[in-house]
Amino acid sequence: MTIETPEPAQTQSDVLYDVNDRVATITFNRPHAYNAYTTDTLARLHEAFRRAMWDDEVGVVVLTGAGRSAFCTGGDVKEYAEYYVAHPEQFRKYMVRFQDCLDAIRQMGKPTIARLNGMAVGGGNEFNMACDLAVAADHITIRQVGARVGSVAAGGGTQWLPIMVGDRRAREMLFLCEPIGAAQALDWGLVNRVVPYDDLDATVREMSDKLLEKFPDCLSYTQCQVNYWKDQAWYATIGHAREWLALHFAHEETAEGMRAFVDKRKPDYAGLRRRRHA
Repeated sequence: MTIETPEPAQTQSDVLYDVNDRVATITFNRPHAYNAYTTDTLARLHEAFRRAMWDDEVGVVVLTGAGRSAFCTGGDVKEYAEYYVAHPEQFRKYMVRFQDCLDAIRQMGKPTIARLNGMAVGGGNEFNMACDLAVAADHITIRQVGARVGSVAAGGGTQWLPIMVGDRRAREMLFLCEPIGAAQALDWGLVNRVVPYDDLDATVREMSDKLLEKFPDCLSYTQCQVNYWKDQAWYATIGHAREWLALHFAHEETAEGMRAFVDKRKPDYAGLRRRRHA
């Protein structure tokens, strides 16, 4: 798997990068896969974040997805099932790439906005939570699905949801794996604004323009300070989470969960229990 620099927005790269009036827009561009990211996508995404970070002409960074169905639906489960279930020792490297992306967002030194054009699922919501602010279209849903596909949402979900929505609500999302709508996400504090889809770009631009009117060094240090609790939870747990998730990819739970998702069937929970206690 190779790491490539993001290409201009007119190409068919799975990560698009565009700058307009000091706002860099980085786009998950895999609408055929509901903007799920692969290992290579994460490499390109990290390069895009670094590009925006180092460009002094960029004052605000917007993260979004192509189309209107999905912002991002997390890791590509097809890749998980076809590659990482058979090569669990390689999943640690994948998690390093994922961690690098979330670290780059939080350490951007410039305000970041999640433009939620569609559903944010699994790692997609973790990317949403890594951003400073979020504007959502009124048709979107947000969902954590780790426990129903043989994984754990320990790439931001378990760390940041309790901080952002409170302990009980976080457990509800993480344990039940059910979607919440845009209005509920606004009420719970997962997004800052909910608007009709047709107003999404104008609202994001308005928020960006307000940010561009502020002193950039002051915004940068404010970002650093308000990340304190997120960083405390993140760095206290992500190393352990990375190693555990890699080991768990060799587990029958993960194999069954990922393959059931790809096969579009319900996982055989009862069969797993029988085999475990046989």
